[in-house]
Amino acid sequence: MSADYVVPAPPQAAIAVAGSSKLFPVRRIWCVGRNYVEHIREMGQDERLPPFYFAKFPDQVVGDGGTVPYPSLTKDLHQEVELVVCLKSGGRNIPVEKANDCIFGYAVGIDLTRRDLQIASRKLERPWEIGKNFDHSAPCGPIKPASEIGHPKEARITLSCNGKVRQDGNINQMIWNVPEIIADLSKMVELTAGDIIMTGTPAGVAALSPGDKLECSVEGVGSLTVTIGQPLK
Repeated sequence: MSADYVVPAPPQAAIAVAGSSKLFPVRRIWCVGRNYVEHIREMGQDERLPPFYFAKFPDQVVGDGGTVPYPSLTKDLHQEVELVVCLKSGGRNIPVEKANDCIFGYAVGIDLTRRDLQIASRKLERPWEIGKNFDHSAPCGPIKPASEIGHPKEARITLSCNGKVRQDGNINQMIWNVPEIIADLSKMVELTAGDIIMTGTPAGVAALSPGDKLECSVEGVGSLTVTIGQPLK
């Protein structure tokens, strides 16, 4: 028997699986802050502090080839290319050595950030949601299953804007690697199938404008292309 909701149930957010007609249902989006030293330095923060976590809503996902309307309230929209980890299982207090068993696959994503609003919130010691968790703020390319590509430890990660490279790093530069992130996050919340984790960004974040075309890739994992559109009215 189907549930008798009092308003229409929201559609299930999902990400395409590369080479397949199947979709990966997104339950939650977890993001890791401060996970590449050079990005910490360019933001003028203390690189000795550990990474931390924030969240985005699942319906912020934008697929490959999509258009992201330039968001409201900001004059300083930034791009942050990231390796995305997609979980097929989870649990609490997952041991580091068991973490890879939870992974369905990997993708490349962008953590879009209203930097001016994020910084203003930080100065007031308020939550970051207004700067991080907004409509269309989590573009994500197709997922490559780990059964096909394994668990990458070293791979070039890049982002170009209008054909010019802005971010160019390697996932081996992460302060915390993927198994360590999964193990640590599982101490704070119970991870489950459908959770995705955006694992942090290398240096080179910069402002975007309507009309900009972003092309991202993680070597051996995949690519993602999105366009920044005009603001919605």
